[in-house]
Amino acid sequence: MSNTFTTSFYPWRNRYLLMRHGHSQANEQGLIISSPGRGLCGFGLSPLGEAQLSTVVDQWRWPTPTKVVHSDFLRTTQTAERVANAFGLTLEKEERLRERYFGELDGQTDRYYPDVWALDAQDADHQQHQVEAVSRVAKRMCAVIEGLERRCDGETVLVVSHGDPLQILLTALANEPLTQHREQPSLQPASITLLGS
Repeated sequence: MSNTFTTSFYPWRNRYLLMRHGHSQANEQGLIISSPGRGLCGFGLSPLGEAQLSTVVDQWRWPTPTKVVHSDFLRTTQTAERVANAFGLTLEKEERLRERYFGELDGQTDRYYPDVWALDAQDADHQQHQVEAVSRVAKRMCAVIEGLERRCDGETVLVVSHGDPLQILLTALANEPLTQHREQPSLQPASITLLGS
């Protein structure tokens, strides 16, 4: 699984809007916040993130979502709530959409991200610094989509997660080597990627 992750749910039964959370307090402070202990109740949206969400909702240009599924971290929950409220939808919490865990680097400066990504490019199964392996992130993220494909049909699902997990998911769905996940276009805060027609 370290080279590629094969998916098996084409053609899509649903459309997916993959959304990265808005700019967060962790982004603002330049910190890696990846553990539930830090991310579930702290480090929500920054003022910039709140403004981004207002703009996204006010100028919505995507298909109208019919379901919202989100990581239970505070920054993703707040992001999901803003969109769900705009369309009168309920929220569905999904722990498998959480941030990639960065092990002993959790709570440290985000200058360590490039070091981890360089290791990712060599081995999608590595767990140096006790970081969650790319292959494991791909497995749990794809499992969410596979589950939605099994139980839903004709929905437009907003999936709110985090930068690394979403880029890893997109790499897996494209059946590209997981070691190349950082070669995906960088997902900006509050950005949305449409899957399905």
